[in-house]
Amino acid sequence: MIPDSFLEELKQRCDIESLISSYVLLKRAGRNLKGLCPFHSEKTPSFVVYPESQSFYCFGCGAGGDAISFIMRAENLEYIEAVKFLAEKAGLPMPENTAEDRTGKRRMRILEMNREAARFFHQCLVKGEDRRGLEYLANRGMDKKMIIRFGLGYAPDSWNALRDHLQQKGYSWEEMLDAALVIKGRNGSVYDTFRGRVIFPIIDLRGNVIGFGGRVLSSDKGPKYLNSSDTLAYKKSRNLFAMNFAKNAADKRLILCEGYMDTVSMHQAGFDNAVATLGTALTPEQARLIAHYTDEVILAYDSDEAGQKATRRAAALFDEIGVKVRVLKIEGAKDPDEFIKKYGATRFKLLLDGSSSAAEYAIARLRERHDLTTDEGKVRFLGELANLIAGLPNPVERDIYISRWAGELGVSAEAFRQQVQSQWRKKRTAEQKKQQTADLRPASQEVEINRKDPQRARNMSAALAEDKLIAALLKNNDFYGFIRERIGPEDFVTDSNRTIFAELCRRLEENRPVSLTAFSEVLDEALMTRLSWLIADNDSLRFDREQVEDYIRRILSSRMKKSSEEVSQMSPDKLDDYIKKIAENKRG
Repeated sequence: MIPDSFLEELKQRCDIESLISSYVLLKRAGRNLKGLCPFHSEKTPSFVVYPESQSFYCFGCGAGGDAISFIMRAENLEYIEAVKFLAEKAGLPMPENTAEDRTGKRRMRILEMNREAARFFHQCLVKGEDRRGLEYLANRGMDKKMIIRFGLGYAPDSWNALRDHLQQKGYSWEEMLDAALVIKGRNGSVYDTFRGRVIFPIIDLRGNVIGFGGRVLSSDKGPKYLNSSDTLAYKKSRNLFAMNFAKNAADKRLILCEGYMDTVSMHQAGFDNAVATLGTALTPEQARLIAHYTDEVILAYDSDEAGQKATRRAAALFDEIGVKVRVLKIEGAKDPDEFIKKYGATRFKLLLDGSSSAAEYAIARLRERHDLTTDEGKVRFLGELANLIAGLPNPVERDIYISRWAGELGVSAEAFRQQVQSQWRKKRTAEQKKQQTADLRPASQEVEINRKDPQRARNMSAALAEDKLIAALLKNNDFYGFIRERIGPEDFVTDSNRTIFAELCRRLEENRPVSLTAFSEVLDEALMTRLSWLIADNDSLRFDREQVEDYIRRILSSRMKKSSEEVSQMSPDKLDDYIKKIAENKRG
């Protein structure tokens, strides 16, 4: 583990107000600061920075934590990478011989192994006896320049070609398993993960080979695409193929494709702002990574139903974080790669520049679902269209769509405008109510937390008492002895609070720091967010011993009630065991 002293020094040097101010425009709000959340799209500031506790919390999306948590989200980094990022920023040398240091060395070993594997695959492609990989790429119109640019390779159709090569380079089977380059067989031996496939190295923003994608050459050889499993060096949900090139493209828009071949084909045609997800649907982390580099993205997914479903999902994700979306409509081809091969780069450029806005795309999809040759179909379509138009923020854009569709369907523009205005007023009223409850956000956040945590919802009184007890102990560590004489983590009813309280007690017992930064090393993202909410929710409160005693009483009362219910449902044998266990505990 990273020493507490180092984390505390890092916290002192990386003031959270200064750190977050370089990403978010913050305004003073009493003792704290507020701004628009960088992790989701909002018009009313709900992102709060708490200088006293060196924490942040967004009452809109629930993101929260300390400086390390913020950098993990903002810079798309793992925990240890975020610590290193802040340490470099603060001019603080990283400690050595810690578990994290050893993990870091394992990660570096994986990156070195991946680079060696990439060299091996590339040599097999361009100089190997098996020419099938090169023939496949040639048939797909791939030129030598792109093969070199992307470091494309070929995995021989062999069970142990890469394994034996890496072994000769000094890597053990265990290290190869760590890198997901081999798979363990039933007999304890290992064999190559990628066999008989064209290889696409996945390179991160720092130029490291972090994983691989493999495209099969024949349909009877397993799944069409095979991707590296997550490792210490690679999280597919947090990275994008070709982002290392696209981030420096002259065209500051990004084109999001469905696969590796589409992306490479676009780069070959001159569109070096194309990227692709890594064998999964677009994730919130990938959307935030894109938002870090652009405010406009063009979705260039396949034209089949699966591609259209992915388009709708991606558009919704980008809308949440305020990224402008345009949608490429591909006609005469199933995907961008095929379109470029058929019609050329110039036609594809025209297609990109003429891509639909997210609203136009949604309207086109809406139109497909209704029969506009009937009055009933028109009425239903216009009802749904009015709701869609009412959600557009620009009044001029709303007016254009009202006039266009009223004219196209032969209805009164004024009547349709009134229908849109009615929907707009409903949305505005809902937004105003949301703003009016800004001071009650902790309560509304509590409702959201309960929705996600049924255990908490079932034990509301005890859960709230647990919240307050943890907050009181965080605010005043002097309560520790008084609290521990009366209650322990095992008495807590909710799992999340029990874990947080146990770690808090352990640290106080060992006389160790209890700052958020100290907790960030041992609590996962969900628990860190929970702890940040507890701090935010109780920021202005002061606790006395009488209140603390009341919280303890409520928790124990709920625990006893829960135990009574459990006892009443026990079989005679289990009840005997339970009584014996209580007797043993009393003797002990």
